[in-house]
Amino acid sequence: MTSGNELIPTRRSRRHGVSTLAETPAPSPRRGPAPTQRWSRRRGVLGVFAAFAAVGFVAAYVGPTGLALSGANAEQGPVMSLYEKSVGDVQSFASGEQTDEQTAARALDRDSYSVYVEPEPEPEPPPPPAVESSSASTGWAPPFVTPDPGTAQAIAYEMVLGRGWGDAEFACLVALWNKESGWRVNAYNASSGAYGIPQSLPGNKMASAGADWETNPATQITWGLGYIGGRYGTPCGAWGHSQSVGWY
Repeated sequence: MTSGNELIPTRRSRRHGVSTLAETPAPSPRRGPAPTQRWSRRRGVLGVFAAFAAVGFVAAYVGPTGLALSGANAEQGPVMSLYEKSVGDVQSFASGEQTDEQTAARALDRDSYSVYVEPEPEPEPPPPPAVESSSASTGWAPPFVTPDPGTAQAIAYEMVLGRGWGDAEFACLVALWNKESGWRVNAYNASSGAYGIPQSLPGNKMASAGADWETNPATQITWGLGYIGGRYGTPCGAWGHSQSVGWY
C-alpha cells in the first residue's frame, strides 16, 4: 500500500541518457477525477447524442418527403423544360392536334355565348296596279241600266256578277263597249283589224275562249272580261283608261 507522497516514474531524459523521475503528486482519493477529465467526457457524450439526433431528424424528414416526391415524379413522367414544352405546343398547333385542355377551353368558349343574326326583313309585296276610275279621269260615271233579257248585255251582266263585280262595274262595261263596238258581234274596224264586241286585236285572239268566236256573243264576252280583269283589274279601270288615252 502506497501513500500519496510516493513518486511515479515518468519518462527518461534524452539529453543525459539517464532516466529521471518527475515528481507528480498523486490524486487525492477524496477529490475524485480532475475537472479537465470530467469536461472532456461530457463533451464526448454530447457530441455522440447530437450525431444520433441529427441522423434521426434527417431520416424522419427525408423518408416520407422523398417517397412523396418520387411518387409524384413517377406519375407526372419525365420533367420537360420550358423550351421543349413551347416547341411541342407549336408543333401541335401547326399539325392541327389539340390537347384535352385546349378542346375543353374551346368547348367552354362556344357554350359561354351565342351569336344572334338578325334575319333580313321580308320584302314588302309590290302594291297592286292603280286602277283608274271613270270618275277620277272624267268626273262622270255611266249610270246602270238593266239589260234586256236575251241580249248580249244580259249575258255580260250575269258574267259580271259571277266575277264579284257590282252594278257600277257593269255600267262601266256597257259604256266601254258601246264606244268600242256598240255591242255588235260582227263589229269590224278596217283600219286596225279589231273585231267583235270587245274589239279584240286581232280578232282571232278570242279563239282561246271558243271556236265560235266570230258569231257567239257569250264567247266574245268571256274573252273580253278576262282581258279586262288581267290588264285593268275591273271594267271601270278599263273605262277610265279609255277616257284618258282613247283606247283600252
